[in-house]
Amino acid sequence: MQTERLTNTPAHIARAASLLRAGECVAVPTETVYGLAANALDVAAVAKIFAAKGRPADNPLIVHVLCVEDMMPLVKELPECVKRLASPLAYVTEQNTLRTPQGYKRLPKSVAFFPGPLSVILPKSAAVPDIVSGGLDTVALRIPAHPLARAVLREAGIPLAAPSANRSGSPSPTCAGHVLDDMDGKIAAVLDGGECSIGVESTVLSLAGDVPELLRPGAVTAEQLREVLGEVRISSAVLSDLSDGETAASPGMKYRHYAPKTPVVLLRDSSESYAAWCGANDCMALCFAEDAQYLRVPCFCYGGREDYDAQARLLFDGLRTLDESGFAPLIAAHAPEPIGVGLAVYNRLLRAAGFRILDV
Repeated sequence: MQTERLTNTPAHIARAASLLRAGECVAVPTETVYGLAANALDVAAVAKIFAAKGRPADNPLIVHVLCVEDMMPLVKELPECVKRLASPLAYVTEQNTLRTPQGYKRLPKSVAFFPGPLSVILPKSAAVPDIVSGGLDTVALRIPAHPLARAVLREAGIPLAAPSANRSGSPSPTCAGHVLDDMDGKIAAVLDGGECSIGVESTVLSLAGDVPELLRPGAVTAEQLREVLGEVRISSAVLSDLSDGETAASPGMKYRHYAPKTPVVLLRDSSESYAAWCGANDCMALCFAEDAQYLRVPCFCYGGREDYDAQARLLFDGLRTLDESGFAPLIAAHAPEPIGVGLAVYNRLLRAAGFRILDV
């Protein structure tokens, strides 16, 4: 299969939508990472996602829709709290626009969840095929904010199942080049929208139980969710592996994830101690900006120690860049504090390292 290279033009957006309606897979940019999209209601199309990625069948997918109204046919019931996450007023209909009894109104800056980097898990309706939900009775739904993702959804007119557009288990793609590294010749097309602004996958919040539970951290933090919903639990699987036989309710909870071919170890300590460990071992460093002055090994700086947004944006690019360089047989990653967006970065590094952590 020849993978078409599409760009941000009306003709190419229409081409991407046409391929998706025809049952093909197309990599599409979102604000988090690039997603490998297919018609979520077409079992054969969704099966192509699993085949292209080499993804285990029990790893559920996230379904992307244009607005809250488009969620309704996919779930048994839409809880009131979903509407609060979308806005204090009503449903999201277009990017940054609300439909209110008085007409259309710009979305307040404080409301960043829908559209945005948040996925919610709800009991699914019969319209959602089991292959999408990994055999579960729930479905994860997201309303992306990226203008190209929204343009494709609008043009295609179908819900899109879209996990990250990479080989299963490898670092997620944050630019079209990353997608082609993993998917060239395996999918119909990639729509190039430049680099993703966030860089880690969406926050996943389960609303299927009595208490909202954060299953995967992302750019929407637990603290932000609590401001809207009150109590929000954080799943133990965010910082530890699932037990044998335990079911994964969300993507990213099971199997080796986000990992380059080169093994990764996660280190927690000061810049000086981190650099000393790196200097005593044959490794490359995924480091903070503050570490660079102490390091004498090949390194990739992925942001300042407390700049969690930069760490998220640069994390997967750093892992891929170091992996492709081949300068050493090990990547030593300096661990961020697991707070705010830092929790999302820490979660991804934990899984990339297979939970191999050293307190230097």
